[in-house]
Amino acid sequence: MTIFVPAARVSRIKISPTTAASARVRELKAAGRDIVDMAIGEPDFDTPDHVKAAAHEAIDRGETKYTAVNGTVALRKAVIADYRRRLGLEYADNEICVGGGAKQILFLALMASVEEGAEVIIPAPYWVSYPDMVIANDGKPVIVRCSENQGFKLTAEALEAAITPKTRWLILNAPSNPTGAAYSRADLKAIGDVLLRHPNVLVLSDDIYDQIWYRDEAATTLAAAVPALRDRILLTNGVSKTYAMTGWRIGYAAGPAPLVAAINKLQSQMSSCPSSISQAAAAHALASDQSFVRDSVKLYKERRDYACARLNAIPGLSCLVPDGAFYLYPGCAGVIGKTTPGGKVIENDLDFVLYLLDDVGVAAVQGAAYGLSPYFRLSIATSMEAIKDACDRIEKACRALR
Repeated sequence: MTIFVPAARVSRIKISPTTAASARVRELKAAGRDIVDMAIGEPDFDTPDHVKAAAHEAIDRGETKYTAVNGTVALRKAVIADYRRRLGLEYADNEICVGGGAKQILFLALMASVEEGAEVIIPAPYWVSYPDMVIANDGKPVIVRCSENQGFKLTAEALEAAITPKTRWLILNAPSNPTGAAYSRADLKAIGDVLLRHPNVLVLSDDIYDQIWYRDEAATTLAAAVPALRDRILLTNGVSKTYAMTGWRIGYAAGPAPLVAAINKLQSQMSSCPSSISQAAAAHALASDQSFVRDSVKLYKERRDYACARLNAIPGLSCLVPDGAFYLYPGCAGVIGKTTPGGKVIENDLDFVLYLLDDVGVAAVQGAAYGLSPYFRLSIATSMEAIKDACDRIEKACRALR
């Protein structure tokens, strides 16, 4: 019998911790456990009816064939118009690429540009997939810790210190998964000043949560705040989070034409093109009435305010109020070293989230998965009823520690 041995690129990366957490929750629920799932980063809202109707209409029109590698004309036009309307950015058609989710585009951008040993700066806390994406493409993740005292944000000084002649990319995700931290225009200009001194550094700007925004000031992005960097930035986004379209798998990006062409070349050999039906739905979502976005953000903000207040009142926990996205990143330093009712000492944030899961049935993700401890991530992309239940259970669990 032939024994399969995976390639080195597979062996050196790990399964996404959030995917593993979600799988564990499904297993426990299937076994009959009462679990409040606060681990999954997926809107609880259904895709808007008018978006679903656009998909049905596309099917009825026979739009069920292959599309261009870089997406349909309608979707590319909708992306260009969206960037112009919201951010005042102008892009040409050959500066737009479309993929099977923003995650695919991020991976293809790294595949198209990272040679062995190239360094990619990743501020921590980071989305769990970034380091493994870099490693899978023979690069070296350079992790820059961004403390809670800094608002979990990269500073210009820390960026300057991390850049070397081998630096190829900076990955900038705002609002952030897992912290919800976002950068002001002044923050971005300070980062931009550093980057202008280092023309070898490109920027992967992951803006997938940019419309889930709670500040009074308008959201912006590095390409808008520092126009001189426009041709070194790949602005990545998608419809998954904003329009509750996770399963439709449509992401897109705008950036320098040579990089976009390289991404398209790779995609032509991998998936040919994204789903034609999903593209029709995405184009409609971007170009149609945006009341769903406004209404969902209002509800997320109510959930955020309630959950932060509850968590900050629990002994041993603290929670910075996020600027956007639908995650909370509470600190749990105050429970480290304490003992559970079962006699186990909580030695780190992984121990704490396992305690929450096993003893009170709340699923969360440990901060170590995001590169900064002792914290844990909770998703508020769920009902207020579930959030209240989870907060009650977390409080009970913390008060039971000795």
